Amino acid sequence: MRFQRHRPRVWAAAVFAAAATLAATALGAQAGAADDLPTVAQAAPAVEYDGADCPVPEPGGSTGTSMLPDPFTKLNGTRVTTRSDWRCRRAEIKELAERTVYGEKPGKPESVTGTVSRTGITVNVTHQGRSAGFSANVELPSGSGPFPAVVVYGGLGADTATIKASGAAVISYDPFTVGREGTPRNNKQGAFYSIYGSSSGTGLLTAWAWGVSRIIDVIEQSGGNLLTADATGVTGCSRYGKGAFVAGAFDQRIALTMPIESGSGGVGAFRSIARENGAQPLSSAYSEQPWLGDAFGSYTGNPNSLPVDTHQIVGMIAPRGLFVMDNPHIDWLGARSGNVAALGGAEIYKALGAGDNITYWSDVRDGSHCAVRSEWRTPLQQNIQKFLLKTGNTSGVFRTSPAKSGNLSEWRNWQTPNLPDTGTTGGATGGDTGGDTGGATGGDTGGGDTGGTNAGTTGGTTGGTNGACTAGYRTVNSWSGGFQGEVSVRNAGVDALNGWTVGMTLAPGQSIGSVWNGRNSGTSGTITVSNAPWNGTVAANGTVTFGFTVTGGSSAAPGDITCTSP
Repeated sequence: MRFQRHRPRVWAAAVFAAAATLAATALGAQAGAADDLPTVAQAAPAVEYDGADCPVPEPGGSTGTSMLPDPFTKLNGTRVTTRSDWRCRRAEIKELAERTVYGEKPGKPESVTGTVSRTGITVNVTHQGRSAGFSANVELPSGSGPFPAVVVYGGLGADTATIKASGAAVISYDPFTVGREGTPRNNKQGAFYSIYGSSSGTGLLTAWAWGVSRIIDVIEQSGGNLLTADATGVTGCSRYGKGAFVAGAFDQRIALTMPIESGSGGVGAFRSIARENGAQPLSSAYSEQPWLGDAFGSYTGNPNSLPVDTHQIVGMIAPRGLFVMDNPHIDWLGARSGNVAALGGAEIYKALGAGDNITYWSDVRDGSHCAVRSEWRTPLQQNIQKFLLKTGNTSGVFRTSPAKSGNLSEWRNWQTPNLPDTGTTGGATGGDTGGDTGGATGGDTGGGDTGGTNAGTTGGTTGGTNGACTAGYRTVNSWSGGFQGEVSVRNAGVDALNGWTVGMTLAPGQSIGSVWNGRNSGTSGTITVSNAPWNGTVAANGTVTFGFTVTGGSSAAPGDITCTSP
């Protein structure tokens, strides 16, 4: 069967404008990284989908792999070599995800009209002779506006008080008006299915995302006097967390995506869910409600045959803001698989120069499902300030519960390329640009503090006994009882390095909580970290990084940093 493109092409001017916006975002991110400062958020693209002009070839049969698919290898077998390449690679991932996981999300209907008031939004849709409508409530923060807004799915688990206190409006969205639960797959109901047919193979998550996109259409048409059209976020918990995740992936106008405890069918990597003890099985998530597309039923027993996984869906959100909140206390929610997917997706963020735009947080005390948690309050405020209000530049952080930490090295056999803005230099053959971003395999044990200090400063010692391997340190984030550090290993020589080892000394009372993108020997005092299997070869002038968390009463940076290579 030929792989058909689903949606109509948009006007070339709109596509090129969106591509320019994405390029500007990447450029700004790179500049921030070069200065060792937190990335400043840029505006999200002005279109729902900027890849309509991208050719998507026939993918062929899936060979099946237990590893997370390489997000940087295109369907034609070549690798992404520049940041601008990502736009059309993203289009490939989107098509594969619709075809095998979620079902098709149609583009903007022929007619979308509605109203925006201080208390509500109405949406009216007409397409090919069919009509439907729905509405959502609006709660404004204090002030005169116009305001950014966060679309809150279902009113469950979202900290709406903090959202409003941060200066954003809350749009209370009932997704059941667009795609109703409790219906059979061959008779789906709601506004989406009134337009596209009750037997549509599109699952509820995509239908709900379509509804969010239509809300944004109406906000755009309203002129921005009350709600700003270029600063929309989306959040929800549990099934609504699944919905928020899909909405952010499939509408590039959403500046900030915040899924909460999304479980199976949400952020958690499908391949990992199948092997995580106690996690809701994929077959259960598929049959519980028609959340996922009908086609996904063919993969519930063999997710290894899927051509995509959720780390690539995380990457579809990049470089826009993403704040993933997980609950490690309930096995059914599969938080370890959520961590694996976030770590894999963070590699895409780093490749795009936007590593500071993703936060993952599962280090929480309260185990209640969809509780409003104090630990998430400060990062929620910081993300709203950065991505919706454009007044903050706090770096993203990974705070992973030791009880449900994922190990990305078990799930990938691909490298993260160094992606320049243009050209092909350093692309596919570039080394790993950041590894398993922040807190990969264990997080910290501090748990419970409400923010932490985003240091983002360079420091430590550089050197190396062979004159080629040098190491530089920076503190990524610190909090009461620990910190997150990162070491950049650089090859200053003219020949490739084949393996490297970094030595460093921790302050008294400190111990290593976790290490990612490297293998440590020792946990306190003087320790060494050697390369992982995929990042030992470093080209001349190339750089790879590894990260770690440290626990203890002091946040003093490690000293006596050295780098050696065989």
